[in-house]
Amino acid sequence: MISEDTIKLLKECNAGVKMGVSSLDDVVKHVKNETVKKLLLDCKEKHEKLGEETHKILNEYHDEGKEPNFLAKGMSWMKTNVQLAMNESDKTVVDLITDGCNMGVKSLSRYLNQYSNADERVKDIVKRLINIEEKLVIDLRPYL
Repeated sequence: MISEDTIKLLKECNAGVKMGVSSLDDVVKHVKNETVKKLLLDCKEKHEKLGEETHKILNEYHDEGKEPNFLAKGMSWMKTNVQLAMNESDKTVVDLITDGCNMGVKSLSRYLNQYSNADERVKDIVKRLINIEEKLVIDLRPYL
């Protein structure tokens, strides 16, 4: 029998992936530096692959998943557009993505702790997503 923690953690991971892809889509068109653009697009691709993986498992459990929190997504979109309107630069994009990744890592880590009885396969996906976001932050530091 599947634990409730497994479904809840999987839903949060899936929502986090969607939020990450959406955020990357929002900013990548503003990036001029090809290296930064490649880092963002590579990260987006990794998020999409994990999204497919989480979606497949959710389907196995006959669950549709969860959309990112409407308020969080709206606030992220507004912050991104206001900051880019004031200063459309690669540094602004890198700063926004760094903040977003840090928030994602914090949330995902909290969910890992909260849903500690989740299936190891799902925990592994969440840990991989955390690692992807942590690596992006490190890779973007020279562009801050």
